[in-house]
Amino acid sequence: MRYPRRLPLLAIAACFMLCSVAARADVESEAPADTVKLLFAGDIMLDDGPGRAIAAGRDPFAAFAHEFAWADVRIGNLECPIATGGTALDNKIYAFRASPRVIEHLQGRFDALSVANNHSGDYGQEAFVETLALLDIAGVGSFGGGLDLKAAHAPYWIERKGLRIALLGYNEYKPRSFEAGPNWPGVAWSEDSHVVRDIRAARAAGAHIVIPFMHWGWENEEQPSSRQRQLARLMIDAGADAVVGTHPHVTQGEETYAGKPIIYSLGNFVFDGFDTAAGKTGWLLRLRVGRQGVLDWEVISAHMDGDGLPQRAPAD
Repeated sequence: MRYPRRLPLLAIAACFMLCSVAARADVESEAPADTVKLLFAGDIMLDDGPGRAIAAGRDPFAAFAHEFAWADVRIGNLECPIATGGTALDNKIYAFRASPRVIEHLQGRFDALSVANNHSGDYGQEAFVETLALLDIAGVGSFGGGLDLKAAHAPYWIERKGLRIALLGYNEYKPRSFEAGPNWPGVAWSEDSHVVRDIRAARAAGAHIVIPFMHWGWENEEQPSSRQRQLARLMIDAGADAVVGTHPHVTQGEETYAGKPIIYSLGNFVFDGFDTAAGKTGWLLRLRVGRQGVLDWEVISAHMDGDGLPQRAPAD
């Protein structure tokens, strides 16, 4: 696995990385009282191997219960509809649909899930709307998609310890045909002008912290594209405090721009069907924020087993 060049070897040996993008306290107890701890997970696909494992009684998130308990707010990218209805689109090579029974493993673990990705529409609008309803019933927020264009571009608001945090979700990987419209459901597409508008609107609405959660880049590419780099800088220039990405099915490293972190791809978190070590390795991102912005962050390695469930060490 590749680690950002600036990380100390001790952190690598401990299987996580700690990167500071601002002057930070060495002891968490020294952090300001308004510090909020965020946890981001990458691509979560709960059909196929993971779905069968769940049906057999396995908990897909059990190995990282400590990290979920650490966070004030837990966020992930839901890479499949959860539904019984709908019809698989005939223009998709892979079409996923998870059983509603997986909801019990998301409930209480995740506060919000992005649906801004290229698989949310695999079974059409009926399954997508059912997914949003099931998440809502379970008390799990959704963002990056909605019943219409306005809802799809609305932030997911987090209010903790006096902080207002806005999460925005966007997809820019085909098909664009599942983009939400003025009066039909779908996902938020990352049109540059719309993304900039949404970031500025969140700031104007009182957000202390704004974080776009992107679904972008090319699959299996371990370096971000020039497009990803350009858009990340555009978002930070518009007022984003950090940029977090998913989709390539491999991790893509990180960098700091204008003092703010960009984590280009978290890779897979729950996903089967990958043969390479890179495809079976993902990151959990722990991010601490305060009124002054991002205080510090670290990533923790997760390794998919034969069922596509994350474990702390690679499978033998």
